[in-house]
Amino acid sequence: MATDQPATPARPPLLDRARGEIAPHRRAVAWTAAAAVAWAIWASGPGWSTPALVVAAAAGAALGVVDARTHRLPNALTYPATGAVAALLLLAALADGTWVAAGRALAGGLALGGLYLLLHLVSPSGLGRGDVKLAVMLGTVTAWSGWSALWAAALLPFVLGGLVAVALLVTRRASRTTAIPFGPFMLLGAAVAITGVRLAA
Repeated sequence: MATDQPATPARPPLLDRARGEIAPHRRAVAWTAAAAVAWAIWASGPGWSTPALVVAAAAGAALGVVDARTHRLPNALTYPATGAVAALLLLAALADGTWVAAGRALAGGLALGGLYLLLHLVSPSGLGRGDVKLAVMLGTVTAWSGWSALWAAALLPFVLGGLVAVALLVTRRASRTTAIPFGPFMLLGAAVAITGVRLAA
């Protein structure tokens, strides 16, 4: 005789999950996102790629705050942000014919994501899967600006993270086993890379 099984709770829609991730940190996210969006408008020119960089900056602000406080990069924020950035860059290419930049962005996202995936497989405790997913978005948006920006975005997080780790060790605010979230350094490295391209233009 069949018995009734308890219903499995439905998973909240993606938008509700994203709001739930941000809600405990909404004030810090709001202030950080406001500064990030202002930077994105300046860094992009503005131009057809401005909406994509604004989305990346706003999502990056939220991800950076959440990761700094919880050591997590939620899929509910990373996935829609990456999809939106890719779609907006495609629209930018359609609008002004910058197909070379679009192809470079695609290659950059795959390349940086692949690099982080390799590093994750080598040392899962050093880089999490959230870092791998974030790398795809950052590789896409920095490669749109140029190969030099992509290379800088690949290198700078490790330099910045290493310097902070050394400073924390020297001041005895952390030990060799202290977990330090890497997402904020990835985001800062990408921002510095894009800023360098903008200043050199």
